[in-house]
Amino acid sequence: MTLVAAMLILHILGAVVWVGGMAFAILVLRPSLAVLEPAVRLDLHARVFKRFFLVVWHAMPIMLLTGFGMIANEGGFAAVPWNVHAMLLLGLVMAAVFILMFFGPWKRMRTAMAAQDRPAAALAADSIRKLVTANLGLGIVTIILAAWNA
Repeated sequence: MTLVAAMLILHILGAVVWVGGMAFAILVLRPSLAVLEPAVRLDLHARVFKRFFLVVWHAMPIMLLTGFGMIANEGGFAAVPWNVHAMLLLGLVMAAVFILMFFGPWKRMRTAMAAQDRPAAALAADSIRKLVTANLGLGIVTIILAAWNA
C-alpha cells in the first residue's frame, strides 16, 4: 500500500466516523430518546457527547493532516481542482464549529451537569444539537464535493 492510499483510507474513515456519527446522532439517536424521562435523556446525551467528542478529536486532525498530505502529493493548491479547495474550506469550518461546540456549549453542559443545573444543561445540549446539525449539513456538502469530479 502506498502512502497516498493510506492517507486516502484514513481520510475516508475519518469522514465516515465524523459525518456518520453526526447523522446517527441527529437522525436516529435524538428522536429515539423521546421515550426517556428528561433527566435520563440528559444524562444519556452527556455520555454520548463525551464519547463522540473524543472520537472527533481524533478523526478531525487525521482528516485535516491527510487532506493536506494528499494536496501536497498532487503538487499543492495550484494543482488541485476547485472542489478540493471547497472541501478544505468546509473541513476547516467544520473543525472550527466543532472547537466552538467543545469549548462553548459542551463545557457549559458539563459544568451544569456537575452542578445538577438541569435547565442550563438542557439549554447547552440544545445548542450542541444545533451546531451538530449545522456541521452535518456542512459534512454532507463536503462529501458531495468529494464525489464531484470522480
